[in-house]
Amino acid sequence: MKPIDVIKQAEGTVFHDQDGNIDKMTLWPPLTARELKGLQALIACPLPDEARELLLYCRGFDGVLESLDFSGLLGGAFGMEDIFPHAIPIAHDGFGNYWLIDLTKESTCWGPIFYACHDPAVIVFQTDSLAHFISEVIRFGNPPWKSEIDDVHEIHAKQIWTQNPGAMTYEQCQVSNDPALKTFSNECGEKFLYFDLRNAQTGDGFSWGRYGAKTLCKRHGDQRIFAYEIRPTFWQRIFGKK
Repeated sequence: MKPIDVIKQAEGTVFHDQDGNIDKMTLWPPLTARELKGLQALIACPLPDEARELLLYCRGFDGVLESLDFSGLLGGAFGMEDIFPHAIPIAHDGFGNYWLIDLTKESTCWGPIFYACHDPAVIVFQTDSLAHFISEVIRFGNPPWKSEIDDVHEIHAKQIWTQNPGAMTYEQCQVSNDPALKTFSNECGEKFLYFDLRNAQTGDGFSWGRYGAKTLCKRHGDQRIFAYEIRPTFWQRIFGKK
């Protein structure tokens, strides 16, 4: 199913939030020809057909998340260019955390979608499908308010911060049969931890702010392999321990 089909099927849905408020799904106006041209000028790839079709029908809708704008034009500059150099922020939760589309020069669809959180300071893979993302947002709008949106927001973000799953050391990358991991680890060195999200599943990710907001993060070109620099603790710095 295409994103526009999900929207059309759900039009008129009434949402009931956990505070007892009722809100109807209200579509935002479509992008104008000028706005579409402006969007194309901002992104790193040709505007995918699924995005163009959807944005000519509506740019988002009210009723669930704090904001949901499939064009990303209303969100302004997102930042975090070292991790997502061509990010399109399409939704936020009202607390400064965003869902964004990670575009590259080779992108042919409006995805994949990541959740970028600042507390805890983690990146979480949401889905590679905009249609699926929209379906999960809609599902989150009514009891029992369970969806992959909530799972990523409330569960996976905390798990990534506390457990740091998927982390690979420089040594592990060096003995890997994957040439991309070897090349990237050679570039970054042994003071980094590495995370391969090329085949990510919902809930995978890494803690971009493991050592504070100034943690040094790197990305291997357009590939979804990331790394952050390991900083010694206070006591390690004092006593010179690794």
